[in-house]
Amino acid sequence: MPLNLTHEVAALDRLGVADLRLRFAALFGEPTRAGNKTWLIKRLAWRLQALAEGDLSERARRRAAELAQDADLRLTPPRPGTAAAQRSTVDPPPTPPRPPDPRLPPVGTVLTRVYKGRTLHVTILSHGFECDGTVYASLSATAKAVTGSHCNGFLFFGLPGRGGQP
Repeated sequence: MPLNLTHEVAALDRLGVADLRLRFAALFGEPTRAGNKTWLIKRLAWRLQALAEGDLSERARRRAAELAQDADLRLTPPRPGTAAAQRSTVDPPPTPPRPPDPRLPPVGTVLTRVYKGRTLHVTILSHGFECDGTVYASLSATAKAVTGSHCNGFLFFGLPGRGGQP
């Protein structure tokens, strides 16, 4: 880079955001709403260098335009409630089934626990845990529904923990 260009780019760092925005408007011919000082400095430094040393070649501009035509991506997600947001709601790919937890008894086993005078029966299913007609994703979720507060499902139902102890 020429020496005066180096000094100009270095001087950008000493400017405030308001001054950088004024400089942006002068160099680009349009105002900016950006308030990020780092971004403004990078854009201004690029523009100063492009003006001093030359911009992209016409061939590079055509290629960039071709790539932009094929681009099918957004830089920001659509706002909720807009038509674009409704179009972009695609079902997520299915998650692969997790292997069963080795601490759990086999599918079909019924766990019984007395809690505050009430006998609970929880059936272990292949896809969750059924208690009082409701299917829960985990033993902890089942215990939370019963007790009203979070607790470890393995401890609540008396199953062995990680080390094999109940």
